Amino acid sequence: MASAAEQIASNFNLGAFAKAEELKKRIWFTLGALVVYRLGTYIPMPGINPDALAETFKQAQGGILGLFNMFSGGAVGRLAIFALNIMPYISASIIIQLLTSLSPQLEALKKEGEAGRKVLNQYTRYLTVLLAVFQAYGIAVGLESSSGNVVLQPGLFFRISTVITLSGGTLFLMWLGEQITSRGIGNGSSLIIFSGIVANLPTAFVNMLNLGREGAISTGLIFGVIVMAIAVIGFCVFMERAQRRLLINYPKRQSGNRVYEAQTSFLPLKLNTSGVIPPIFASSLLLLPTTIASFSRNDGTGVIGLMSTYLGHGRPLYMVLYVALIVFFAFFYTAIVFNPQETADNLKKHGGIILGIRPGERTASYIDTILTRITVIGAAYLAIICLIPEILVSSAALPYYFGGTSLLIVVSVTMDTVAQINGHLLAHQYEGLIKKSKLRGRRR
Repeated sequence: MASAAEQIASNFNLGAFAKAEELKKRIWFTLGALVVYRLGTYIPMPGINPDALAETFKQAQGGILGLFNMFSGGAVGRLAIFALNIMPYISASIIIQLLTSLSPQLEALKKEGEAGRKVLNQYTRYLTVLLAVFQAYGIAVGLESSSGNVVLQPGLFFRISTVITLSGGTLFLMWLGEQITSRGIGNGSSLIIFSGIVANLPTAFVNMLNLGREGAISTGLIFGVIVMAIAVIGFCVFMERAQRRLLINYPKRQSGNRVYEAQTSFLPLKLNTSGVIPPIFASSLLLLPTTIASFSRNDGTGVIGLMSTYLGHGRPLYMVLYVALIVFFAFFYTAIVFNPQETADNLKKHGGIILGIRPGERTASYIDTILTRITVIGAAYLAIICLIPEILVSSAALPYYFGGTSLLIVVSVTMDTVAQINGHLLAHQYEGLIKKSKLRGRRR
């Protein structure tokens, strides 16, 4: 079986892809949905003065707005109907996952299978609506209080229209992401963020070259950034594929008249179980003071002014806290998404054992120990990936698109999408082999 799978995997070519009609339909559907998303990032929100908005955003883009603008593909800078992007839905998903590990009722729903998953998804949608409404109202109030007369006619009508427009845009993207996941290729929410980053990469690269032409940055630094980006991408691919495999043994057993031979398999533990969540959360928290100071017209005094001064890009305190938050969220989110006790119970239920380790509590403790050790390496990997580009980006005033977070998202989503495409091609070729074997059986 293994040799057959290797042979099929080695025969992936354009001919095999051309015959996979369902896969092509899924890819075209995904591309069409992403085109719709990109068009929405250029539809402006009503009641905004575009010239005043551009000036205000230019002053505040060093904060959290610059990060969110990167994720939204420039929709925040244009205050488009998709300015909130899919971020409220992602935040709601993380909150529901956290509550599932804390609430026995939600944990029971999770164990109910497909029915319980549908209920949790519904809770996630409700929470997404609440978060989107709250964030949209905050944006409306912030725009009205900002300098430069960004809002043409401030008042209750503007706030209501802003909440409806931005919340509706988020809900549409939530639906679009779910459609991509079910009818397209890859994870819909991740692909929406991925397309926003990739769409602005050429512009960011051209801007970097213009800075070099104007003498703002040196040619050597530009070359170093390009080499750094290639090295970071290669390192990300290697680390994202890295696993710690635990050997699982299933002893010989008899069920009725059937005898099952002893088997072995592996329990794969990813080196980076938390994914890109730690860098995103760490960046968001650290950039909040800078954003608040830019909108409040702070003169550098007071608590907010001091925090924005010492937490600026390239500052030692910013770097230390950035690494600390990445490590914290790496362990925190890993503990949420992977439960060693549940894994040990499932192994015990199916008769699987780790050699030298007793089933049950000992197995759970052993898996937790291994997971903690590899999470240390995974957290260090995330810190290195995000810290080195952060130093270059902040010192050279380069865009966020060359930062570690953006490169990590691009690599992770690309690898996941390619893996799904390969899975569909493999399944298609297996179907062809099965059909041929049936025809040969009939002839005989």
